[in-house]
Amino acid sequence: MTFKRLTDLDVSGQRVFIRADLNVPQDDNLAITDDTRIRAALPGIRYALGKGAAVMVTSHLGRPTEGEFKPEDSLAPVAKRMSELLGKEVRLVQNWVDGGFSVKPGEVVMLENTRCNKGEKKCDDALSKKMAALCDVWVMDAFGTAHRAEGTTYGMGKYAKVACAGPCVASELEALTKALAHPARPMVAIVGGSKVSTKVTVLESLAAKVDQLVVGGGIANTFLLASGKKIGKSLAEHDLVDQAKAVMAKVKVPLPTDVVCAKEFSASAKATVKSIDDVADDDMILDIGPVSAKALADIVAAAGTVVWNGPVGVFEMDAFANGTKVLAAAIASSKAFTLAGGGDTVSAINAFKIEDKVGYISTAGGAFLEFLEGKRLPAVEILESRFKD
Repeated sequence: MTFKRLTDLDVSGQRVFIRADLNVPQDDNLAITDDTRIRAALPGIRYALGKGAAVMVTSHLGRPTEGEFKPEDSLAPVAKRMSELLGKEVRLVQNWVDGGFSVKPGEVVMLENTRCNKGEKKCDDALSKKMAALCDVWVMDAFGTAHRAEGTTYGMGKYAKVACAGPCVASELEALTKALAHPARPMVAIVGGSKVSTKVTVLESLAAKVDQLVVGGGIANTFLLASGKKIGKSLAEHDLVDQAKAVMAKVKVPLPTDVVCAKEFSASAKATVKSIDDVADDDMILDIGPVSAKALADIVAAAGTVVWNGPVGVFEMDAFANGTKVLAAAIASSKAFTLAGGGDTVSAINAFKIEDKVGYISTAGGAFLEFLEGKRLPAVEILESRFKD
């Protein structure tokens, strides 16, 4: 995988356009509740500013209707927070596609929510050319949107004078390649979540790459069903039992031998640890049991590479959090190269405070999963195609 990196370029006096991922969570008053993505964008911005570039940065935020700007779609709160973190003003520019605004070397401006521009999501060619004309260097630094061919994530890459990857994208690709292309063995993948259907292609792809494939959450319930176990009224996809059997035929899939059950999905429900063979018809499996959690920790301890996507239980509820907590502790103490990604996974990492003990944490969701599947990401393809320009 070969592409230009922002940090390899001399951008002094250049107009640098950075497509960042600033799609931060906000409360009902539009206050930012987690600024992780803003902080992740700062290294690229600081590098360009430090080299004396005139910097423009944009992102999507939420799901606006193209051509219909609304106050709740504005990047104004993001610009304000970025100003605080950078220690310098980040001016917000509206209606920027046709230019008409100035940016001086050493200055950074925030260009309003790019998905408010008609044609952004469909990667309209005319729009892409207009936006590319605003800069000398286009920087793709939003790995979370690398799987989407949109105007600012792909189209600009075709027409900008120079196209390169920012620090976020470069580090994501390096970590993912290290984990998947040349993994230290044994390689273990842990895939949790509620539904097999959302991750069936990931599971099938990983089955051909890993030495052990651990499944958790509702996905594990479907696999338990496929192995002939009773799961009561637990969340599962009966129509995907055959796919689960096919995956188990390709790779070792260790399944829980004990589980934590409840009669209802509630934080106040009574939690009961049971052997998997004792699950009643009215039970809901909401976590793995302590014996299974210990077995999972032993698997992680013996691994050379661990890829983690998704919790193994309903960790948001204290009574059903132990399995994911034990897994997090095992990953934190592992000597393996550990790679974790996806929204729920990052939430679990933050909840159990192991951020600084994971080899690499990807904040991306869809792009992370598509990379695991072995799919080609549009943003990566355009960066590679422009390498020799």
